[in-house]
Amino acid sequence: MTPKGLRHGTRILLPALVVLGLLCGCGPSEEEQAAQRAADESAARAALQAERAAAARDVVALADDYVIAYFDRHPEQAPVSGAPDPAPDRLTDNSLEALARWQILEQDLLARLDAIPGEAITAPAARITADLLRHQLESNINRAVCRQELWHISPTWTGWLAEFTVLADKLRMETAEEHIDTLNRISQMADYVDTEIVNLREGVELGYTAPANSVAAVVGQLDAFLGLPVEETPFMVAAANADIGFRGRLAVTLENEVLPAFARYRDYLAETYAPSARETIGVDANPNGAACYRASVRYWATVELGPEEIHRIGLEHMERVMAELSEIGARSFDEPDPLKLLQLVKTDPQYLFTGRADMVAYAQAALARAKAVLPDWFGRVPEAPVIVEPYPEFQERTAPLGQAVPAAPDGSSPGKYLINTYRAESQSKAGLEATAFHEAYPGHHTQFTIAQERTDLHDISRYFYLSGFGEGWALYTERLADEMGLYGTDLDRVGMLSNEAWRAARLVVDSGIHGLGWSRQRALDYLNAHTANSRAGNAAEIDRYIAVPGQATSYLLGALEIRRQRERAEAALGEDFDIRAFHDRVLEDGAVPLNRLQAKIDAWVADREASMGAAETGAR
Repeated sequence: MTPKGLRHGTRILLPALVVLGLLCGCGPSEEEQAAQRAADESAARAALQAERAAAARDVVALADDYVIAYFDRHPEQAPVSGAPDPAPDRLTDNSLEALARWQILEQDLLARLDAIPGEAITAPAARITADLLRHQLESNINRAVCRQELWHISPTWTGWLAEFTVLADKLRMETAEEHIDTLNRISQMADYVDTEIVNLREGVELGYTAPANSVAAVVGQLDAFLGLPVEETPFMVAAANADIGFRGRLAVTLENEVLPAFARYRDYLAETYAPSARETIGVDANPNGAACYRASVRYWATVELGPEEIHRIGLEHMERVMAELSEIGARSFDEPDPLKLLQLVKTDPQYLFTGRADMVAYAQAALARAKAVLPDWFGRVPEAPVIVEPYPEFQERTAPLGQAVPAAPDGSSPGKYLINTYRAESQSKAGLEATAFHEAYPGHHTQFTIAQERTDLHDISRYFYLSGFGEGWALYTERLADEMGLYGTDLDRVGMLSNEAWRAARLVVDSGIHGLGWSRQRALDYLNAHTANSRAGNAAEIDRYIAVPGQATSYLLGALEIRRQRERAEAALGEDFDIRAFHDRVLEDGAVPLNRLQAKIDAWVADREASMGAAETGAR
């Protein structure tokens, strides 16, 4: 029991103590309070810096794990990408069981990335790495809906025959250890191809099939390949300067193991698979085909667009290019009708090549001019050389018009511009210069090599390719080449515009095939009418779009975004815009998702504006 007096005394005592405390000045002084606030702020900054440093370390460690795991699963892709070869005696395990294990790993890696606080990833290099890693993981996981492993029959660079052909040039064959590794890797091609047959059988059971035209094209490629003497196969050609004993063992491996497997695959396609192949060419004919197309566009072009929007962009851009062709046609060819102009430059003998050697020489001359002026437009230029080389004859009939192959970082092989000289006498000179600039200088070879030679970049930026950025850059440089003064005549400028019309047509045709029900003939007619490409070249192009849904959209969508960012930077900086610095900024981090490009250029513009402001202040 508490007496009333005591409670009353407590009420009197407490205020007195407060007053006494105030009179004594026992609380913290203003100086002490300020010091405490400063200490708290310093601790908060240190904690934030520690969180950001930890996030950056976690991103790098996760990207390291991804790159190591990726090339462990796909070791043959390492030398083709310019990366160190982690297992030169192995190929990808292309079994469905191995793929399932890889897909589980991708999900795990994405969960680890999601666990890193996004707001803590502020360091520019870490942000680039995280964005690229996220795209790689999410786009691959999303594209799994396609089940492409069950119907992957491709006459393009994505097919195993083309991939093995490119790999042949990257194989090391100098030491005894390299001989053993290379023989093991090549002998595994037999198991790889046999596993492809197993996967295709499973696809037929589940209702996933490849288009009949892709099947016929690959059978034709294999007929041509298997008709070669063993000494003329890409593997023996690559070993031309190797030890004679090794060459003998390689020939035996090819004749007894590899080529019979190729023949089994060819016979399976022609005799067993062909009746099951689908006549409908669009991927939307397969289960979940519509979702597959959207996922494929995201994977290749790094944008989220449906077929209707892609189709609209292509048609609108085609109108703009046709207007430019009309102007140049009236000025230099007495032909203001753009479609008639395109027919003129691809049929009139004066505009056609005389043969294969003529095509190669034309491309070489164009690239020599481009290389000479590259330093005027880029602060950083590639050190590795690039050569012009025709496709192998067994491949050229169904190969694209051109392809870039990266140089080896150790200098053991140059970059290559593979040029398609099939039926050279029917190919127009219009467009070849633009294609050469696209594939080599200042296009793919420049972009590939600058990324490879930036040893301070994370390996995911040096060795992984994003089609939206890479193909967008290469198409952007076709227009840039005109600014650089590289086109010799208006015929070559017609070719540049024809190439751009071709990329607009790709948006129209690719979305038409895979989302709007277009037939192969309708797609071919549209391409023939709107480009200066030969009919044979366009036929191969259509088969490519059919076999690789979505990839063809990456060119124009990427180029338009790069051009948009340049125009924004020019408007912001005015006379202080530096084209060399802009190009260096675009390329310095390797390939990035297109949605990351604007942030990069915005930061660059802000830095330039700050530098200009500081310079003006200093001048005053």
